[in-house]
Amino acid sequence: MSENKQAHKIIFRFYSEVFDREMVETLWAQEVDADQGLYKIDSIPYYVPLIATDDIVRAKYDSMEEGLLFQETVTPSGNSTIQVIRQNEDTPLLDIRKKFAQLGCVSVEVNADFFVLEVPLTINYAVVKELLDDLEADGEIEYAEPSLSDVHREQTSS
Repeated sequence: MSENKQAHKIIFRFYSEVFDREMVETLWAQEVDADQGLYKIDSIPYYVPLIATDDIVRAKYDSMEEGLLFQETVTPSGNSTIQVIRQNEDTPLLDIRKKFAQLGCVSVEVNADFFVLEVPLTINYAVVKELLDDLEADGEIEYAEPSLSDVHREQTSS
């Protein structure tokens, strides 16, 4: 492995239950081992389920796609990805995102009413979920957990 890891785009093809159709999303990744086709995800997925930042995945060049196509997750990072949709237009999206940033979670705004939240492995998801549940109960948001790590799942199971 070289010190200067090269950035690559990896194509993910998947069926979305939410949109009821086949979808494609491209994520950035850092090369881990080109000979084995291993890459570390370096961007927060908007829609791809069961993938989170820092996951190590296998991807293979596909001539039809003209790029790297996702094959499998090799090593999950333990990070989680949560999709959040604002329900109350009177509450600025940035205000909601800041509440999660204070808990140590990075987020990416997808559009005016939708952002994706990354919960790092090191953050206690029970605290994040409590805020998600409170905001949902107040009619501020709705959320989905398309990629909840085993560690975070255990933190919220009673």
